[in-house]
Amino acid sequence: MGEDIERVWILITPDKCSGCRLCEIACSLEHEGIIWPEASRIRVFEFLPGVDVPHTCVQCPDYPCVSACNFDALSVDEITGAVVVMEENCTECGACVLACPGSVPRIPEGKGSVVICDLCGGSPKCVEVCHEAGHDALKIVKGNYRSIYRTFAGNPLEKSNEIAKKLFGEGFLW
Repeated sequence: MGEDIERVWILITPDKCSGCRLCEIACSLEHEGIIWPEASRIRVFEFLPGVDVPHTCVQCPDYPCVSACNFDALSVDEITGAVVVMEENCTECGACVLACPGSVPRIPEGKGSVVICDLCGGSPKCVEVCHEAGHDALKIVKGNYRSIYRTFAGNPLEKSNEIAKKLFGEGFLW
């Protein structure tokens, strides 16, 4: 599945994130037409004050979320390699959330389906607004990254701990 696709994905550099959450606003405006951060396909987590971790789909090459869906609600875009949600097929069962190594898919209350980053067709609005704001915590990358994708697919809490150790030293316990 998706083997011959030149992947487009979002490289996240959490150290550059200011926590402004403009990415969440841009995403929800693009996909929902309103400011609805809960339905944003990218989320910024702040488990520790000053340590902000953007978290979104890294388009795993083996697509565990797509494989886990028994209702044909998820597919792979042939151009970008992004996961695409067919909202009308989604039953909100959560199998895709459980299958994802980073627990990225979410089911916002009132949405009626799961939300997963579809890369805005190859021009992610979150990346644009992050660059325009001068942070560049998000960057669009093209190409195959098969050997490193799990590094980026991790849990945001674990990423927060890693950043905190870089900022506050190895002795930091949280």
